[in-house]
Amino acid sequence: MSLFYAIISQDIPNSLPLRKEARPAHVERLVALKEQGRLLIAGPHPAIDSADPGEAGFTGSLVVAEFDSLEDAQSWADADPYIAAGVYEKVIVKPFNKVLP
Repeated sequence: MSLFYAIISQDIPNSLPLRKEARPAHVERLVALKEQGRLLIAGPHPAIDSADPGEAGFTGSLVVAEFDSLEDAQSWADADPYIAAGVYEKVIVKPFNKVLP
């Protein structure tokens, strides 16, 4: 039985150039989860109070998706291209119970 897991990532300071370079590969993995019907929500945290923060960039990301176990979710998170590119300084993976809506 699959459960939801939250993958909460914190960027290094001034991560925007690294994000831009690794974004296509990062998004490709999210699209694959979506196509498998496993993605609940995904997106970045803008560094300023704006949907389009421009050069201010982002401070991290949130992904909530279905995986078979915490270990599977952690393995998926560990393989994120943003990690390989040095975008994230910290990633937390934990179970998530969807209550609403």
